[in-house]
Amino acid sequence: MSRYHPALVTLHWLLALMIFVALAMGTFALDPIPNDDPAKIDALRSHMTAGAAILVLMLVRLVVRLRTDHPPKADIGNPMLNRLASWAHWSMYLMVFGMVGSGIAMSAMAGLPPIVFGGSGDPLPANFEDLPPRAAHGIFATIFMLLIAAHIAAA
Repeated sequence: MSRYHPALVTLHWLLALMIFVALAMGTFALDPIPNDDPAKIDALRSHMTAGAAILVLMLVRLVVRLRTDHPPKADIGNPMLNRLASWAHWSMYLMVFGMVGSGIAMSAMAGLPPIVFGGSGDPLPANFEDLPPRAAHGIFATIFMLLIAAHIAAA
């Protein structure tokens, strides 16, 4: 087999776009908005909805990846670099699941679902920085962006 399954290709590019938008939104839209600004709730709703969609599509992508034939791994003639490429590929999956998991944990600890989706009228917490999952979310995001840059450079 010389090509990836069409569903895998479609999911790759759809997820690439969604992840790029979610990372950009978190970095450039969510982070600068103070928690007492009403616009923060709308931004959080979009970000959290995108995160949930990314989780579902990543699970579908993982199942398709594991159940379909795909071309042999590229061999660049260096066993160490070949292993590094495989490690980087699976690390990207891990980063997505780490981002989603830390986002869900932060959301739960901050009591966000009823505020963001239920219209409870309760204010957002003063900040999210005190929540341990917030640090993990930021670290995962940074590592993930570096992996994405390496992935693009390698392509």
